[in-house]
Amino acid sequence: MVVQRRPYRSALRQEQARTTRRAVVRAARDLFVERGWKGTTIDAVAERAGVSRKTVFTSVGGKPALITLAWDWALAGDDAPVALGDRPVVRQMLAETDPRTVVGEWARLVCTIASRLAPLYEVLQNAAEADPEVAEVHATSERNRLGGARALVSHLDEIGGLRAGLDVDRATEAAAVLMDPMPYRRLVADAGWRFDDYVALIERMAAVTLLADGA
Repeated sequence: MVVQRRPYRSALRQEQARTTRRAVVRAARDLFVERGWKGTTIDAVAERAGVSRKTVFTSVGGKPALITLAWDWALAGDDAPVALGDRPVVRQMLAETDPRTVVGEWARLVCTIASRLAPLYEVLQNAAEADPEVAEVHATSERNRLGGARALVSHLDEIGGLRAGLDVDRATEAAAVLMDPMPYRRLVADAGWRFDDYVALIERMAAVTLLADGA
């Protein structure tokens, strides 16, 4: 007689594995922020997550895998396997046809992302200098930021909202700078700016730099 495996048991195991993975990545993320790249050890991650050293490796991997997932989840805001460009908030923004509204929605989105990435940004940079695998993660992140900026600029160009005479490549580079997480850290985390004030600053700078007169 063939005994069929009950689907709910498999689903339960998958959920338990996902819960463990979340705990491990969350612990690693907190330790990276607190102790930096060099100061964070696998043993410390295991202790903080309440799991064994072996579980850290089997559920996620070594330090490069931990910083990669911590960064990716901070970028997206969760661990769902959905690319940022496919998320409703991005799709809605790129469906908008009023240039000023586009810039406003974009500014709030990139500032929200910056608030999550800023604590890890310096850690990622330091790790990239020490580990070739993390260096590629950092390089990919920078390329993706430039790609996100190009998506905004291309959309503004398509709907007639891009400032006349502004080169698309130049505009993309400028937008990418406004997406950098470090100004958020310096102004909000260090200097105590309100989040909404920072959003307003990025929106004004983007509007002045990118938008056509009258937009």
